[in-house]
Amino acid sequence: MPKAGKTNHVFYRDLEKKYPIIERAEGVYLYDDAGNRYLDFGSGIGVVNIGYNVPEINDAMAAQANKTSFVYSAPFTTEAQIRISKKIIDMSPEGMSKVLQVEGGSVAMESAIKLARQYHIERGNASKYKIVARWTGYHGNTIGALSASGRSSWRAYFEPYLLNFPHIQPPYCYRCPFDKEYPACGLKCAQELERIIRFEGPQNISAFIAEPIIGTSAPGVTPPPEYYPIIREICDKYDILFISDEVITGFGRTGKNFGIDHYDALPDMMVAGKGVGGGYTPLAVVIVSHNVFEAFEKGSGKHTQGFTYSGNPLSAAVGLALLEYIEKNGLIERVSETAGYLKKGLESLRDTGIVGDVRGLGFLQGIEFVQDMEKKTPFPKEMNLTGRIVEAAFNRRLMIIGGMPGVVDNEMGDQLQITPSFTITKEQIDTAIDIIRQSIIEVKKELKIT
Repeated sequence: MPKAGKTNHVFYRDLEKKYPIIERAEGVYLYDDAGNRYLDFGSGIGVVNIGYNVPEINDAMAAQANKTSFVYSAPFTTEAQIRISKKIIDMSPEGMSKVLQVEGGSVAMESAIKLARQYHIERGNASKYKIVARWTGYHGNTIGALSASGRSSWRAYFEPYLLNFPHIQPPYCYRCPFDKEYPACGLKCAQELERIIRFEGPQNISAFIAEPIIGTSAPGVTPPPEYYPIIREICDKYDILFISDEVITGFGRTGKNFGIDHYDALPDMMVAGKGVGGGYTPLAVVIVSHNVFEAFEKGSGKHTQGFTYSGNPLSAAVGLALLEYIEKNGLIERVSETAGYLKKGLESLRDTGIVGDVRGLGFLQGIEFVQDMEKKTPFPKEMNLTGRIVEAAFNRRLMIIGGMPGVVDNEMGDQLQITPSFTITKEQIDTAIDIIRQSIIEVKKELKIT
C-alpha cells in the first residue's frame, strides 16, 4: 500500500503513514477497499457510541434533509433544534437550563470560555477572564481551547499564541504529583485550585475547566469521590464557574448520562460533543445552568456565540434520533452492566508483565505500561511502545487508541485508551482483549523486554 499522502491531495496528519481506504462500516466493524475487516475498539475516538450504520439514524437524517438541511440561526429556529435541546436538558443534571448547539467540541469549548467571560461582565465583574485548567487535560485544538488544555506536546508549536491560563496538577493517583496516597493525601490535587486562585487573584479568575474522567491525555484517570465536591466548594467561595468538559464522557460513556453524574457536584456549564453526534454528524453543545442563563437574562439579554452551523437542523435531527435510540435500547444501562466485564478483561492483561495500571469508569478505560511494577518506571520515549502496540493490533485488524505520550513527565509514558461502542458484545470484547495481549507479547519480543 503506497503512502496516502504521496498518491492524492489530502493533507493528512502523518505524511509518512499509510491510510487504508474505508468503504463502509457496520456495527463495530470497518471494511476497507482491500476487503479487510477491522474491529473498532475505540469507536472512532470515543465517538461512534451506538455503532456504525444504524438504520434509524440514517432514516432521521434523510427525513430532515428532505425538509431542510440548513437554516441560518440568527433570524430563525427549527423544531429539530427545539426538540434536541429539550431532550438534552431532560438528560442533564437538575439545574441545567439551556443548550447552545454548535458543530464540534473545540468550538463548544471556545463558546463556553467566552460565555464565562460575558457572564462575569453581565454581573459587573469585568476583571474576571482567566481560565484555570489541569495539566494533562485536553479541551480542544483551537487557540482558546488549547490554551486551557494541558497537553504539552500539542501546545509546543503554538506557545506564542496561547493565552496565559494557569494550570493545576491532575488527580492522577497512580502517579500522585504530590507523592501522597489517597485518602491520607487530603485531596491536595483539589485543594491546589484554591492556592492557584489566590496567587493569580480571585478577581481575575473566570472559570475552572476539567474532564470528569480524563480522556486521551491520561486515559481513564478517575478522581476520588470527594474531588469534585471540593472543587465546587472552592469555585463557589471565589465566584468562579465550574465547566465540566463532557466531550468524551457525555451521553452515556461512563455508564451514566454524564461523567459528572458520578460526583455530588453540579457544574455551571457542561460542554459535550462526541456522544451527541455519535459520528453521524458534526455536533456539540454547551449546556448552561439556570444560574448562568439568569445573568444574561437580567443583563444584556444576548450573546455573540454564533457560528455558521449553530443550530443546524440536520445535525439536530440526527442527534435527537441518536439520543432517542440510546434511550430506547437502554444503551447507557448496558454500558453500566458490561463495564465490569470489560474491566476484568483489561485487568487480565497484567499477566503480560508490563501493565502497571488499569483505570476508568464505564466504557472509558485506560491502560498504562511500565517497566517496573514497584517503581512504576516508564519505558523510554524512543522505544515508541504505545505506537508499536497500536500498530501490531492494527495489523491484526483491531483498531485501538494510543494515549498521548508524555503523561509521566512530558516525554515518557505509554498508555492505551479503551472506548468501545456501547453495542459491543462480550464476545467481541474477548476478541479485542486477546488481540491486545498478542500485540503486547509481540512487541515485548521485538524490543527484547523481559
